[in-house]
Amino acid sequence: MAQELALSLEAVPGTAEQTAFSMDEEGFRQFYSLTARSLRAYLFRVVGNPTIADDLHQEAYFRFLRAELPDMDDKGRKNYLFRIATNLAYDHFRRSKRTEKFLPEIPVGEQAGDKINLRTDMSRALQMLKPRERELLWLAYVEGSTHTEIADTVGVKTASVKMLLFRARQHLATVLREKGFEPETSMKVRP
Repeated sequence: MAQELALSLEAVPGTAEQTAFSMDEEGFRQFYSLTARSLRAYLFRVVGNPTIADDLHQEAYFRFLRAELPDMDDKGRKNYLFRIATNLAYDHFRRSKRTEKFLPEIPVGEQAGDKINLRTDMSRALQMLKPRERELLWLAYVEGSTHTEIADTVGVKTASVKMLLFRARQHLATVLREKGFEPETSMKVRP
């Protein structure tokens, strides 16, 4: 993938001269190996479609390579890359005005309860959230981003992130309760 992007960048006339930030092929390979998986997972959680996530993933790296960036460390580059990906996801939603398709409900019974795949249930619950809520939760709890990093990636003020995360968690909790996932109310405390 890294080689394909490097080759596709060379194929675009004039792009090699346009980049102020230069990253050699080996540097890009290292950066790509550090960020590709988490960026792909992030995009999939935000858009909910693996094919679209793959397209946005490739486009994000292409735009990253073409951007005129100041000198920054790997963490700054990663934040910039995620910002590009976030903007691409927003553009996708604006263009498509997609209708969400939910997976059919799994009947929950005494025996079926053991067979429920938590990952599938959580994916369904996340799909019921707004894209902004999904991206906030993903960046905070999967990527482990700070509020400042989330604010930079999503394009909001740092002071707003705490409240936005609170609301996203509340909405997710409501969705999970509606699906029948209640927290255990009685916890035994060992002496």
